[in-house]
Amino acid sequence: MSRIVAGFGFRSGAAQASLADALQAAQAGHPAVSALAAPADKAVHVASLAETLGLPLIAVEAAALEGVATSTRSAASLAARNTGSVAEAVALAAAGPGARLLTTRHIAPDRMATCALAQAAAQPSAQGTQS
Repeated sequence: MSRIVAGFGFRSGAAQASLADALQAAQAGHPAVSALAAPADKAVHVASLAETLGLPLIAVEAAALEGVATSTRSAASLAARNTGSVAEAVALAAAGPGARLLTTRHIAPDRMATCALAQAAAQPSAQGTQS
């Protein structure tokens, strides 16, 4: 099974509860995530949630987000990061080349955080050889 990454976008004042709420909404009906991801300059704000969940945290550099094609478009995201959805772009960038979105961004009830899920491209299976 390929890796599932939860990408976050959030306002500076977002509480841990906002991040957790957005993650819970995004995960509904999907496989468990194997990593969390956030923009590198804000990753420290997701570190506590990653630690609580026992998941690695991937810090995505700003340059990797610019121009990433997303399913949703936020004027704030376009202005701040040059992408339609920070959560979707972070999830895709962290999941790696060929990744696909499993969910568009889900917004926390307080509207302070968003979360989207991306699935890494399937790796070709290694064929065993018989001796």
